[in-house]
Amino acid sequence: MMDSNSTTKEHASSHRRSLIEWARVHADQVWWLHSAYALLLGVGFMWLGSRNFTYLRVAVFHISFIWLTSLLLPRLLIHPLVPSRWPPRIKLIINFFNKNLYQQMLFFVLPIYYASATPGSVNFAFVILVGLSAILSTLDIVYDRHVSVKRGLTAAFFAFNLFALINVMLPILWSVSNTATTRISALLAFLGFLTLRYPSSPSSLRRAAVVSATGLAILGAVEIGRPMIPPAPLRLASVAFGRDFDREAMQVLSPVTALSAGDLLRLYGLTAVKAPLGLREKLRHRWYQDGKLICASPLYNIVGGREEGFRLWTSCTFNAIRRNTELRLDLETEGGQFIGRARLTAAN
Repeated sequence: MMDSNSTTKEHASSHRRSLIEWARVHADQVWWLHSAYALLLGVGFMWLGSRNFTYLRVAVFHISFIWLTSLLLPRLLIHPLVPSRWPPRIKLIINFFNKNLYQQMLFFVLPIYYASATPGSVNFAFVILVGLSAILSTLDIVYDRHVSVKRGLTAAFFAFNLFALINVMLPILWSVSNTATTRISALLAFLGFLTLRYPSSPSSLRRAAVVSATGLAILGAVEIGRPMIPPAPLRLASVAFGRDFDREAMQVLSPVTALSAGDLLRLYGLTAVKAPLGLREKLRHRWYQDGKLICASPLYNIVGGREEGFRLWTSCTFNAIRRNTELRLDLETEGGQFIGRARLTAAN
């Protein structure tokens, strides 16, 4: 006759088997629930990223962990000392940590990019890409079954996210100008892609040529496409137009909020730019009338850290204003990155 202890152990063992079986059957549903939880957690990191940049110092260790584990994981899975039943478990654990670190970093930098982008301009597309990348990192099933199992996708995903992180980190933590930052970030993104896509040195001239072409493509795309990248963390705080300007008070006089047809107009524009303490950048104004460039100012040095923002003013004289004429003032960096835009339109 079985004693009570044996019966209890049997029941416990049966209960565990039932739980394991249930987990196997409903694995996909559990992972989708976890994805929803990760997305909600990402909202919290977006709130943090819109208020405090301190987390970026920790993100250096996050991206380093992802890089190292992604490099070592393929070798670890085939190591002779690793028992045959362990590779799937090891991969699941590493993926779990990497996804969570991606989520924290990407949701944190997303509001920083959003604040520097201008809705309706080309650089807002980059914000959408960062957002999609952040959402992808929360989709456990998609990441585990597609991104993490294909070396090319793993490398491309890491390279893009490395670029997005470094491109924000350098201006904020080390006051590197945005133009230099995009180049450094592109170089690091290429190295990240190279090490994950081709973990061993090129064994043929063909592979060496592919690697070189990939590097040139990444660097060239960033150099040519720099206007599509928001100049984070720079952002336009305010814009004011006027018919005159007080240089001592640094404010426009006779403010203009709308145009009248028939005016022959000299217009002054004053922009305030928010930038972190110590950041030095070169900015300029570009004035347009009905989409045609009329005036382009020289580049002016700015220094970040002012509570009211660095104020830059220029002026431009326009031809007679007709009905529906649109005057536009664009603010951009030395490298052509678009910070903000303001418009004035003549009444019908």
